[in-house]
Amino acid sequence: MRRTYSIALVSGFDYAVRGGVNDHISNLGSEFRSRGHSVRIIAPCSDIESIDEVGFVPMGRPIPIPSGGSVARVSVSVWLKPRIRELLAKENFDVIHLHEPFTGLVTAFMISQSNALNIATFHSYKGGHFYEIGGTKLAMPYFRKLGGLIAVSKPAHKYIKNYFPGEYDIIPNGIRVQDFSNNPEPFGHLRDGMVNILFLGRLEKRKGLKYLLKAYSSLKWNWPNLRLIVVGRGDPDLESQSIMSECNLKDVIFTGPVSDLERIRYYKSADIYCSPATGNESFGVVLLEAMAAGKPIVASDIEGYASVMTDGDQGFLVKHSDEEALQKGLESLLSDSELRIKLGSNGRERAKEFDWPEVTREIIDYYEFLLEAKSSDSMS
Repeated sequence: MRRTYSIALVSGFDYAVRGGVNDHISNLGSEFRSRGHSVRIIAPCSDIESIDEVGFVPMGRPIPIPSGGSVARVSVSVWLKPRIRELLAKENFDVIHLHEPFTGLVTAFMISQSNALNIATFHSYKGGHFYEIGGTKLAMPYFRKLGGLIAVSKPAHKYIKNYFPGEYDIIPNGIRVQDFSNNPEPFGHLRDGMVNILFLGRLEKRKGLKYLLKAYSSLKWNWPNLRLIVVGRGDPDLESQSIMSECNLKDVIFTGPVSDLERIRYYKSADIYCSPATGNESFGVVLLEAMAAGKPIVASDIEGYASVMTDGDQGFLVKHSDEEALQKGLESLLSDSELRIKLGSNGRERAKEFDWPEVTREIIDYYEFLLEAKSSDSMS
C-alpha cells in the first residue's frame, strides 16, 4: 500500500478565474484526494464565494497585470508573508507543488519559507517579459530552493530551460476522458442538419478567431448549411467584429462563458473542432478534449499543438495566421464525412494517453522518487 502525503498545490493566479493552470491544479487535487492524500490548494482569489473546492485556502487579492498577450491576475501584497509562514507551520506539508512558481508573491513567499520538498511545474511556452527584463536574476534564489522541476510539454521545457537550466521531467496536462465518453448529450437545437465547426477559448487576439472567421466566410458559399459556434469568455476583437460586419456572416453563435457540462455538450454537438491560435500555447488541452469527444481537428501548426496531435492522424495541422491554409484544412473534412469519423476515432485513442489518473500516477511517482532522495540526503 502506497504512503499518503500532505500536499500543497499552489497557484499564483486568481483562482476565481478559469484557466489552464487553475484547471490543472483543481483536477490534480481531486485525483490526489481520491487516493487518500491530504490536499490544500493555495492561491489568490477575487471571489471566494465562487469557489466550491475542498481544501481551498485563499491567499490575497489579485490585481490584473499584462502578460504575454493576455492578462494575469496575481497578488503582489507583501502582507501575505506572515500568513503564509503561519500556514506552513500549521500544515507541515510533505510536498509543496507550485505551478508557474514565479507569478506574484504567493508563490515567492511559499518557496522562501518552505522546508518541504518544493516542486515546480512550468506550463508556459512563452510568457510576458519578466525573464527578458532581468526577472531571471530576481527569481534565481527561489529557483535554487526547488527540489523538482516539471514541464508540461517539450515546448514548455524548451522555453523555460533557457532561463533556468536544470533536470526537468516532462509530465503533461491531463483530461478526464470519461467525462467526454459518458452521458452528456449534444444540444438538440444544434443537431438540426447543419454542420457545426466549434471554436473554444478565451476571445483573445492570440487565439486567432479572426482567421477562422475569414475562412468561414469563404466556406459558407459552398457549404450554406455550415455553422460556427464560438464558446468562451470575452468579446471579439475589433478585427473580428469588422470581418463579421463586412462579410455579413450568418449562422455564427457566440455563447459566452459556459459551465463544464455545457462545454462537453458543445464538443458533442460539433462536427469539427478548430483552433487557429497564433502561438504562446505550450500544450493543447482543448485539442485533447476534442479528441476525447471523438471530433476531428483543424489546428495551427504551433509547437504546443504538435506535441499532442499528429498531422493527418487526428486531424490537420495547418500554417498559423493563414486563413487560406485554415480554409483548405476545413474543406478536407467538410467534403469527407468518412474521414471525419476515422480521424475522430483516432483522436479518442490518443486522448486516453492523457487521462488524469495516468498523469497523476506519473506525478506521484515523481514525488516519491524525490522524497526518497531527500530522505537519503538528510541521513548521509
